[in-house]
Formats: sequence, C-alpha cells, structure tokens
Amino acid sequence: MEKIIKFKGLCCANCAAKIEKKLNKIKGVNATISYVAGKMLLELDDEKLLDDVIALCKKEEPEMEFLM
Repeated sequence: MEKIIKFKGLCCANCAAKIEKKLNKIKGVNATISYVAGKMLLELDDEKLLDDVIALCKKEEPEMEFLM
C-alpha cells in the first residue's frame, strides 16, 4: 500500500532524515520524507503499520502535525 501524507511542524531537514532512517528500520515500512515539500511517501506492507509510523514521528518530533 502506498500513501502520501502531508505534515507540518518538523523543525529541520536533519530531523526529517533522522525520522526517515528510524521509520525504514520498521519491518514492512519504506519511507521517504521531503522536508521542503512537507510530504512523506510511505510504502506499507500492512495498513496497520501507519499507526506505528505516526507514533514514531510524534515521539521524535512532538510538534509534528499530520494533515490527512
């Protein structure tokens, strides 16, 4: 399943890279984050993994908001 999620509140490109690296360690998740565009491209093996992705992002960047 492929999903594009818009976000705001991410403080910098380094934070985006850090989160992307951690997301890609989750089995069944392939993530690409564009800080400039404010978008995250996700390829998920299971839709339930979306909850894990959001939880990790909020843990790393509490100010991050998802515009779904």
